[in-house]
Amino acid sequence: MLDTTRRESIYQPLQPGLKFPDKPVFATPAEERTHRQQRLVAACRAFHMHGLDYGFAGHLTIRDPERPELYWTNPMAVHFGQVKMSNLILADHKGRVVQGEYAINRAGFVLHAAVHEAHPDIVAMCHAHTVYGVAYAALGRPLPPVTQDACAFYEDHIVVTDEGGKVAVEEDAGHNFAAAFKGVKAAIHQNHGLITASRHSIEAAAFWFIALERCCQQQLMLDATGIPPKLVPPDKARYSHEHVGSEYIGWLHFQPIWERLVQTQPDMFD
Repeated sequence: MLDTTRRESIYQPLQPGLKFPDKPVFATPAEERTHRQQRLVAACRAFHMHGLDYGFAGHLTIRDPERPELYWTNPMAVHFGQVKMSNLILADHKGRVVQGEYAINRAGFVLHAAVHEAHPDIVAMCHAHTVYGVAYAALGRPLPPVTQDACAFYEDHIVVTDEGGKVAVEEDAGHNFAAAFKGVKAAIHQNHGLITASRHSIEAAAFWFIALERCCQQQLMLDATGIPPKLVPPDKARYSHEHVGSEYIGWLHFQPIWERLVQTQPDMFD
């Protein structure tokens, strides 16, 4: 098995001096906080750009680097396309707003807070009520390895069948859900939708959500043909996952999205 450094080096340019995204390095916690806030805003804008919004449904979170018991999230009832630095809110695991002017979405608080609290290694999470993700979640089955893109989730996602059709406002539901979210980057919550998590960055969590939604769309299209697709064999699926399904690759995939948003939506820094 390749180590993480070698996997990442495969995607580095062979020639020195070429433009390529650099992983950030921070001099202070304040600098890292600003970076995380900016990328959280960009992730919300990216969800809007990919048509993943549905009313006020949808929650994206990132831990504060200095106070990991608190997390930054998008404000309640503000459109993904209008989230900006100035309207982010900081909340604790009890759902109390510590900083910011907007209310928190309690349904989002229950699931996200429970996962953040149960898994200190998880730094970011994403959830939204999307067309294909919700439809696929109703089937209550894992995503089969039918493409290289789908292999990014091979043995790296779970199906949670516990009360997915019930509005998640009870803390017990959140803790039951969190218990299943160990060692994977994504969950298909039956009758509810998709949730992704990252132990690396909000960029990785956001991209893998976008990718999982797309894989669900592709799978539903394949199902509609009535023809069983050929699956990628387990050994090749694991190989693909190792090379295209890492946290680093998720982060790297988000970089062109970030650059596009910086150029076209400068108001997100207001």
